Amino acid sequence: MKRNPRKVKWTKAFRKAAGKEMTIDSTIDFEKRRNVPVRYDRDLVQTTIQAMKRVGEIKRKREHAFWKNRMAASREKQRAHRKKALEKAKESSTKLVAPIESPESSKVREKIKVPTRTRSALIQGEGRSMTMDVD
Repeated sequence: MKRNPRKVKWTKAFRKAAGKEMTIDSTIDFEKRRNVPVRYDRDLVQTTIQAMKRVGEIKRKREHAFWKNRMAASREKQRAHRKKALEKAKESSTKLVAPIESPESSKVREKIKVPTRTRSALIQGEGRSMTMDVD
């Protein structure tokens, strides 16, 4: 389908590019295939199997430590995000509370006079009208 493997989430290339997979690890080099035929030797097979088990064990430990570090970093981000959200909530709640008025300020109220138009806007010829004048 000619897709870029770094953009398809299930590929190794994506996981390495996104920092979800370990990229620098010496145990990854052991997984490479070596297509060189070797004459069968019982001791060599036995040591190879033991080495493979040990490499697998080391790899699991490293992957677990890598995963732990990633989760700790994401946990820190979540905590920072929650902290910011709480601060915003506190700020908004303090803004909604009206200031307490003193009793003196409520006693002093002045009436403001607003001039009104004497002529109505409905009378033709006064102000702007939406109709056309016919002579």
